[in-house]
Amino acid sequence: MHEMSICESIVSVIEEQAMVQSFDKVNMVRLEVGALAGVELEALKFSFDVVTRGSIAEGATLDVIELPVSGWCMPCAKAITVRERYDACADCGSYQIQITGGDELRIKEMEVD
Repeated sequence: MHEMSICESIVSVIEEQAMVQSFDKVNMVRLEVGALAGVELEALKFSFDVVTRGSIAEGATLDVIELPVSGWCMPCAKAITVRERYDACADCGSYQIQITGGDELRIKEMEVD
């Protein structure tokens, strides 16, 4: 379950930023997670609760913003949204799509004291 190691990395970033920005409590963490990030959201939420115990983020809520897969259809020459990496363009049926987003996993914002 790599979601546990993802959460450990999130806590490391939080603790690093706590020293830099002088805060000592995190109330909420908002993540952006792309559909192609390979993350099981329920496992991520469970892992976050476990990993944050005893840290400055203990008791913090985890808010996840799910991002769709976006791409560029080369024959249509326009931005599109697809459900999976190898989907065809809904407009022209082409599979010549350059994926431009949807594999992100980043801390968007935190609410701190």
